[in-house]
Amino acid sequence: MGVRIGIDLGGTKIELLALDESGTERLRRRAPTPRGDYAATLRTVALLVSDAERELNVRATVGVGIPGALSLATGLVKNANSTWLIGKPLKEDLQSLLAREVQLANDANCFALSEAVDGAGRGAELVFGVILGTGVGGGIVVRRELVTGADAIAGEWGHNPLPLPQSEDLPLPACYCGRPGCIETYLSGPAMAREHRTRTGESLDPAQIAARAVRGDAQCEATLARYEERLARSLATVINILDPHIIVLGGGLSNLDRLYERIPRRWGRYVFSDRVATRLVRNAHGDSSGVRGAAWLWGGPPGKQA
Repeated sequence: MGVRIGIDLGGTKIELLALDESGTERLRRRAPTPRGDYAATLRTVALLVSDAERELNVRATVGVGIPGALSLATGLVKNANSTWLIGKPLKEDLQSLLAREVQLANDANCFALSEAVDGAGRGAELVFGVILGTGVGGGIVVRRELVTGADAIAGEWGHNPLPLPQSEDLPLPACYCGRPGCIETYLSGPAMAREHRTRTGESLDPAQIAARAVRGDAQCEATLARYEERLARSLATVINILDPHIIVLGGGLSNLDRLYERIPRRWGRYVFSDRVATRLVRNAHGDSSGVRGAAWLWGGPPGKQA
């Protein structure tokens, strides 16, 4: 039975997962990411793959998810939070080291693919996968096929401007990308914590804010209400453009249970339709979605669309 290896090349760790053709996990390994050292990063990936293949006694396909994308103009990495990868021929170098073709994709795309193939979006024709964590990313999967786009930026909704900014959204925060008012500056985990601290003087993370809101803390409840209104506006824009059957949330903020009830109650006023059939769901594979999606870059298990 064929084995697919997925690699999640993260900023702090590099994770390997080997799946068989049915999606059953065969092996999982992790190693610290050699931050700032491109050559050592390549060696770490190659060592993880060779050790896994030796243990499983197979030669596997390899897919890699990265916090960035390959430029379709140059073939070099762009838009990567792991800055030592930027401008490097990562795919070419990995193919040389591993002596085989390697599939490489943005980590949010890998998340979306994983959830579309055998996760919370399984069976849906059009899935939009959302990362709400340290940053805000997304990926589009149509009939179990990843959509990358003409510029390799399909799904990058986090760097669109926040729709319909209101007085409480001003002034527009500066984003690291150089543009003001990006969705990411409002909807990431650090953005929620930063705004709460600015308004209240309290330093709390999103989980603490949610827990205090449950206990009746009015300021924490107000922080979450502002967040939910912004998320509803932003996802409504996605629905107006893509009209996905399912939106799957991932990242740390996907653990806020209230989002799955409250966002669909809010987004209807911004969607250009007399009803909204799109479902908002939590991911099925948690932190493993990215690495599973990297493995599925070579094709998922047999399945059919709804």
